[in-house]
Amino acid sequence: MYLTDGRHRSPRAALLGVLTGLVTLASLLVVAPTSAADDAEDDLYLVTLRGPGTAGTLGFLTADVRATRMQVEQDAVLDSVDAPAPLYRWTTALNGFAVTLDDDQVTALEADPTVAAVERNEVRPLAGSAADLAPLVAKRLEVDRPSSGGAGTVIGVIDTGLAPESPLFAQVRHQRRADSFSGACPDGQSWTSSECNGKLVGARWYVRGFGVDNLRATSSLSPRDTDGHGTQMASIAAGNAAVPVRVGGERLGVLGGLAPEAQLAVYKACWGAPDPDDDGCATADLVTAIDDATLDGVDVLNLSVGGPGRIDTVERALLGATEAGVVVVAAAGNGGAGSFSAHPSPWVTTVGGTTGDVRRGLVQVPAALRSDATDDLSGAMLSRRSVGPARVVLGSDAAIDDAGVDDARVCAPGSLDAAAVADAIVVCERGRVGRTDKSRTVELADGAGMVLVNQRRGSVDLDVHRVPTIHLNADRGAQLVRWVRANPEARLTLRSQGLVRRPARLSSFTPSGDLGSGLLKPDFLAPATNVLGAVPAGVGTDDWALVSGTSAAAAYTAGVAASLLGRDRTPAEVRSALATTAKPVDDATALRAGAGRLRPGKVRSPGLGYLVEARDYREWLTGERTDLNSASALVTDDDTTFTRTVTNLGKRRLYFSSSARGFRSDVSVTPAALRLDPGESATYTFTVERRSPELDDGYVVWRGARGTTTRLPVVIGR
Repeated sequence: MYLTDGRHRSPRAALLGVLTGLVTLASLLVVAPTSAADDAEDDLYLVTLRGPGTAGTLGFLTADVRATRMQVEQDAVLDSVDAPAPLYRWTTALNGFAVTLDDDQVTALEADPTVAAVERNEVRPLAGSAADLAPLVAKRLEVDRPSSGGAGTVIGVIDTGLAPESPLFAQVRHQRRADSFSGACPDGQSWTSSECNGKLVGARWYVRGFGVDNLRATSSLSPRDTDGHGTQMASIAAGNAAVPVRVGGERLGVLGGLAPEAQLAVYKACWGAPDPDDDGCATADLVTAIDDATLDGVDVLNLSVGGPGRIDTVERALLGATEAGVVVVAAAGNGGAGSFSAHPSPWVTTVGGTTGDVRRGLVQVPAALRSDATDDLSGAMLSRRSVGPARVVLGSDAAIDDAGVDDARVCAPGSLDAAAVADAIVVCERGRVGRTDKSRTVELADGAGMVLVNQRRGSVDLDVHRVPTIHLNADRGAQLVRWVRANPEARLTLRSQGLVRRPARLSSFTPSGDLGSGLLKPDFLAPATNVLGAVPAGVGTDDWALVSGTSAAAAYTAGVAASLLGRDRTPAEVRSALATTAKPVDDATALRAGAGRLRPGKVRSPGLGYLVEARDYREWLTGERTDLNSASALVTDDDTTFTRTVTNLGKRRLYFSSSARGFRSDVSVTPAALRLDPGESATYTFTVERRSPELDDGYVVWRGARGTTTRLPVVIGR
């Protein structure tokens, strides 16, 4: 049967008996959501019992029997504090439930030795936003995206849902289906099960934690995306290859995902609120989505959601997914250097962001009117179509009769007089309304192009505009306005400069690792600024929009992970290869950049691997293990050495040599060289001989005889 929020539960018989003297079978109580539960959402708690879910337990009992045993344990805990029936139960990724509790019940459960954690339900932010987070950077549209990859895998995307109408999600011939996926696609508001096809194979939705009463009026109680973020992430990860991008009749290139042959399963656990500041994903809904995705059998799980720099219930659920063989990828968050990375768990591949290539344009001044104080003005321009020479009109001078000058100045919808701006380039000030709304206003008034000018210090952004547009910073914008007022009859040209190649740099919004955590996070970086993706109709421009934030970096990485799994790499090998083949980013410390920039073209030949078994993560969490064979290292004040085990992931016996790069401290790696058969492993020791007085970082580099390079970032504390 299906709960009203799309969560699937198999029916369980009310059979009582004794199994091996230990297990009592009981029926599963499922409670429909009520308005009282929604009203009490501030008192909703996530309760995790000790031990793993069925994904992390082995034995002769079936998963269903083990799940039923956990439900009996949960009932005993609930009865012990006279708690009401839970809103959600979890038995796959973890053993726990979400339930409304008062303060006394919380205190009692925190003291219960069978309870591992009690946490209040809270809303987490999505890790992507409009491009105003980013500097002037953008991926080119004719990106070096693969034409194949990810066949036979399913990427689970926990986000705001999906708009399935995009050609990026159309069913394609010869789609290879994943054998082990068992998800569902129930009907919902503006959604039928027929939306799922050979590309989209599963879709569920979860709202009890967020609360129906807290939704934006346009929200759809179904997997349908009305926000855009989830559709963007799915398209970046696994959109079909070589889909044409057309905006305003102009072909801007083609787009596809990083794993275009992968299938998609969407889990809508993130919602829009009346106040955009309240948008996000309730942790109760997130954990339930993770639990279901794990049960369904996704191969890669993408979570483009921020969070605290600590291990909480969400992280525990992600551990269960990892124990089930899922490669878990999550966003590091957008808090910048002053914050710690979200998703600090070692079982999560946590991704920060890089900048990328730049698309620029020029506002060209006629040669006869140039002076020392007036020259061409450079800004952000996505369109490849130039405009002009054409007359220039300030928006403030082109107000329609019943619109105010203040509205026309910012080119608010319906504010421009078509008689004044027809065939002209319109100068619009930034603010009050969306940037792309301004260009639509210009288009509807028959304007030929737009110059968007900042009024104060701020970002200069690429957007998918309705007319060719250049975005200028405040200084250049003020210079242009002065020039137009002094030369009201002059004509200007907007000229595209196209793509300007720039090396990848650490994005300003990528957070830092926490020296006190014992782990190095984020693991590495991926493209995160002005990444193009599909959006629902009405959200972007002609169903396309740019997104910035580590959400895009996570989705990008999820696609690369699926492509590796599709080539028969194990989850442990994939987690290692993503990080060890990354390339250091100039002027970025390992504490913020991890291993550096993800390189999709290198991940197929990692040389050596740092493999971690899923059970090792559980032992680390419970304190049975103090160190992991992770693909990074953090050396604290009390440490002088660490060891790592490397495995030859190639197909022939090879020689590998080591070196230590970039350290100010005196360090050594022993042995200096290894000769390994395929699948053979060896252990090496890293030693700090003399510590630098300052925080230090560098890389242990292993080079293989066939040209492979395997890097492990190391941070040495003071």
